[in-house]
Amino acid sequence: MLRYLPNVTTLEYDSEKCSGCGMCLQVCPHAVFALENKRARVIDRDACMECGACAINCPEGALTVRAGVGCAQAVLAGARRGTEPICDCSEDSSCCN
Repeated sequence: MLRYLPNVTTLEYDSEKCSGCGMCLQVCPHAVFALENKRARVIDRDACMECGACAINCPEGALTVRAGVGCAQAVLAGARRGTEPICDCSEDSSCCN
């Protein structure tokens, strides 16, 4: 599985709001969540690609993420090419702020 930069995801989870519906497990493309004791649990935060599917589909609002940030991917791609991040992470861009 593709790994992103460690400890940079904007994913936040409030277990108190979780109803255990499992929607986050169904929509997450990178298996970031597991269901334990009738509640979701984040099991692989660094696999999160910040697509926002979990937050959009959580009926309880237990998940938040700055969907579309994608800066980890852009930083890695820029590093491979020897260039700046390819998401226009300039100071006047909202991409990485």
